Amino acid sequence: MAMTWKARLGAMLVAAAATLGLGGTASAQDYTFGWNPRSGDVWVDTWLTDVNRYGARYRDPFVDEMVRYYGAPRELVNELLGERRWAPGDVYFACSIASALGRPCRYVADMWERDHALGWGEVAKNLGIKPGSTEFHQLKKGFVPSYDRWGRDITIDADLARDFPGRPRDPGKVKAAQANKHHADNGKAATHGNAKNGSAGKAKGNAGSKGAAGKSDAQPKGQGNGNQDAKGQGKGKG
Repeated sequence: MAMTWKARLGAMLVAAAATLGLGGTASAQDYTFGWNPRSGDVWVDTWLTDVNRYGARYRDPFVDEMVRYYGAPRELVNELLGERRWAPGDVYFACSIASALGRPCRYVADMWERDHALGWGEVAKNLGIKPGSTEFHQLKKGFVPSYDRWGRDITIDADLARDFPGRPRDPGKVKAAQANKHHADNGKAATHGNAKNGSAGKAKGNAGSKGAAGKSDAQPKGQGNGNQDAKGQGKGKG
């Protein structure tokens, strides 16, 4: 009996942490169905895993995305993430498939809850969306605007590159290259500035030395005039 009570308390604490957005990124064992999407597309599986990280850390923007852009009821999304302890990636894909089919998100969620052992690829196929089909491609394409709205980088594969011409395949690498170039340019500017200041200081030092030398040369000349005056005075006395 004590173990049952502890198990219930543990489940309540996990649900509370998910509801409040605590605990950072959850692990697979924290989710009711674990985590093994098996969508039939490696790229989709990779980014659904990243959706887990985002949804666990930034719950409010994740829920807003599901509600505003995929037509899911806010109450349902919060229930799936909290009380029912779904992985954010499962919530995202269920609502994404539902939106593509024109079905309520709850309809697809119920199917996933029943058939999750089959994996998302089979569940989607049973709903009429076969991996590799045009409809499945639209699901993949939908990741990109979601990530843009979240302000999060996403790497697109060759399959999606045609849909986003001119968009870098890996924006993370582009940003890193730009940052390195910026640091290099700053280093060159600093080196140039130091060299310029050094040259100016050297020129100023040379000018000062030259002025001091000129002053030194003028002094004996003044003394020579004084000697001539003294010579003249002696001559007058004679």
